Amino acid sequence: MTVPSPGVPNWVDLATSDLDAAVRFYSSLFGWTVEVSGDDFGGYTTFLLNGLPVAGAGPLFGEGQPTAWSTYLATDDADLVAVRVEAAGGKVLVAPFDVMDQGRMAAFLDPSGAPFSVWEAGMMRGAEVFDVPGALTWNELNTRDLDGARNFYGAVFGWTFREAQVGGLPYLLCDNLRQPVAGIQPMVGEGWADDVPPYWLVYLAVGDCDVAAEHAFALGGRIVQPPTTISIGRYAVLTDPQGGTFAILAGRR
Repeated sequence: MTVPSPGVPNWVDLATSDLDAAVRFYSSLFGWTVEVSGDDFGGYTTFLLNGLPVAGAGPLFGEGQPTAWSTYLATDDADLVAVRVEAAGGKVLVAPFDVMDQGRMAAFLDPSGAPFSVWEAGMMRGAEVFDVPGALTWNELNTRDLDGARNFYGAVFGWTFREAQVGGLPYLLCDNLRQPVAGIQPMVGEGWADDVPPYWLVYLAVGDCDVAAEHAFALGGRIVQPPTTISIGRYAVLTDPQGGTFAILAGRR
C-alpha cells in the first residue's frame, strides 16, 4: 500500500478509560484482532483486520480526559502543518514529535475547538485497509461554524469544498486532489445539546447497519442515532461502554 496523500485521513485511534474493556467490545463488534506494543509505546494497541492495521487504542493520558476517538490526517511535514494551524487561528495541543521510528505526529484544535491530529508516516504508514466492513470509511467534522471550518481546513490542508445536503441540512464535502476525503456537518437542530463540543466523528464500515447496531447494544454500547437511511447507505451513531462516540456505515460513501 502507498502512503496516503497529504490531507487524507489515514489513521484513527481511541483514548479510553478502560483499554481491556474497549479491546473486548471492538474485537467482538468488528472481528478485529490486536497487537500490543511494548513498554516503549505505553502498551499502545493496534487493531488488525485480516492481519492489517485499521485503528489503534490506548489509555487516557490526562485526568478528566473523556474517552474519545481521534482522527489523524496524513502529512509529509507535521511541523509545517503546525505553523499553518497557528496562522489560520487554530491551536497546537501537542507539538510535533517523533514516535520512535514509526512516524511523527502532532495534535491540534481548530478555531472552534474540535481536536484533530496529523500523522507523518515513518515505519508505520497508518491504516492499510479502508472502506470494507471493519475498516475506516469516513471522517466527519461536527461544528457550529461551517464557514470558519471551510476557511481553516482549506488553509491548512488545501482542501476545496462542495456544498451538499444531508437530511435537509447543509453539508460540506471536503475534496483533496478532487476526491472527497471528509465531510463537515453543522451542529444545528434539536439533536445537538449546547454542551456538546465540536468534534470529528469516525465512521467504520459494516455489512449490515441494523445488525451491527444491535450487536453493539448487546455488548454494552449505546445507540445514540438509530439506523437511518441516507443517499450513500445506512448509518447509526453509537457509543462504546466507556462513552466513546463513533458511527457505523453500511453502503458506499
